[in-house]
Amino acid sequence: MAQMIFVNLPVKDLETTKAFWAELGYSFDPEFTDDNAACMVISDTIFAMLLTEPFFKNFTKKEVADASATTETIVALSADTRARVDELVDKALAAGGSPANDTQEMGDFMYSRSFQDPDHHIWEVVWMDLEAMRAAQG
Repeated sequence: MAQMIFVNLPVKDLETTKAFWAELGYSFDPEFTDDNAACMVISDTIFAMLLTEPFFKNFTKKEVADASATTETIVALSADTRARVDELVDKALAAGGSPANDTQEMGDFMYSRSFQDPDHHIWEVVWMDLEAMRAAQG
């Protein structure tokens, strides 16, 4: 069995969060989705568990970070092309997300943009041409 990753993120309004990600084209695994949590499918092995803040608090003894004031994590998603980076970030902004950081370009081999979801979590979308990067490094 392939190793999987589950990123757990606290959310204030689960329905708003689900609607936002659905606008970006993501789906949810109904087996792991209820009134407290939604399992967003990113790929066959990567999932974001979007947990209501009260439910999220059951899994930690620490305070839950206020993502509008602090950065607790930056989640990076790969994209197949530069155009896909722009498409996904533009959809996020149109669906109610907000800009996060400046666009990053590294020569002809790396391009990224980022946004904040409705709960202010930062998501970075990155395209890389590894062969061009390796060639540039000599």
